[in-house]
Amino acid sequence: MSTIVRQTKTEDIKAAGEVLKQGGIVAFPTDTVYGLGAVFDDEKAVRKIFAAKGREEKKPLSILVADIVQVELLSEIKSGEMAQKAERLMKKYWPGALTLIFQKKPGIPDAVTAGGETIGIRMPDMELTRELIRAAGKPLAAPSANTSGKRSSVSAREVLEDLDGKIDMVIDGGTCPVGVASTVVDMTGDTPVILREGVITAEMIAQA
Repeated sequence: MSTIVRQTKTEDIKAAGEVLKQGGIVAFPTDTVYGLGAVFDDEKAVRKIFAAKGREEKKPLSILVADIVQVELLSEIKSGEMAQKAERLMKKYWPGALTLIFQKKPGIPDAVTAGGETIGIRMPDMELTRELIRAAGKPLAAPSANTSGKRSSVSAREVLEDLDGKIDMVIDGGTCPVGVASTVVDMTGDTPVILREGVITAEMIAQA
């Protein structure tokens, strides 16, 4: 298989969206690093991500959404203080480099969550990425577009050097502006817990 390279015009995004709808996997730029996406509820397509990356299936995948409404398709955000804190974080740092972990809704494929009961969700701060998610019609399961254990790709050239022939398509959107993975905050307990600190620091989370 030869990986198709497309640009960022509307017709390119539509073409990538069709590939995703048909069960393919597509690499694309985000505000942090390049992601490798599949429609989140297409278990066969999700497993293609693991195969392309050489990633163990016991590791869960994060989900990218185009808007906050899509969060309701994926997670159980209960009322109360933690729901209010989650809402504050989303309003403050979404779209942006912040992944929030919630209880997953029933029906989310085990391949996405590695059989777990939680799911990580992020809204990327790049209109191109959100446009692609809308073109696919659903949120995307999307880890970084690189072989597991290697540095995250920040350009289409780096994606192709690593994954050419293993994925269906890559959208060449230039170099990612941040180049650092997102901050990850677990919202499933009594208090938020930072699992990985990125450009959004612990202090910024506490202030929000």
